[in-house]
Amino acid sequence: MLGVSWGFPELLVRRAADLASDLGLHLVCAFVDPASYLTEWEAAELRTAHSMDPAVNEEADFPAGQLLLRLEAILGKPGENWSFRVLNGDIAPALGRLAESAGASMFIVGCPRSGVLAWMDRLIEGSVYAALVRQQRLPVLIIPCDG
Repeated sequence: MLGVSWGFPELLVRRAADLASDLGLHLVCAFVDPASYLTEWEAAELRTAHSMDPAVNEEADFPAGQLLLRLEAILGKPGENWSFRVLNGDIAPALGRLAESAGASMFIVGCPRSGVLAWMDRLIEGSVYAALVRQQRLPVLIIPCDG
């Protein structure tokens, strides 16, 4: 399972697809919108829905649609070899839920971006790969994306 962010490098996708192909596995590419959440996380007295469907966030449609277009340009149309999922909530737990439901073998993520802005993002939001390593039972493969 490959976690993709807004500015994913093409090399990351190609390496993940090659690995999945070599292992004879289906590649699931996932984008998580951290600005949305599952309704079950609201206090019971405030909850307006009782399903596990995510709260609607129409603003997430744009980045998810753009990511899908970029993935299709690299991998072709989703189908037998790969698929694309859009999730909501905290990134690492959302990826964990998808991995469990999809029967994933491992997580594949890119290495951290370099630079001051990327460092500030990690300082404020935390590192996705570090959270996956701490919170999930599956192996986490970190693919270098530079050079």
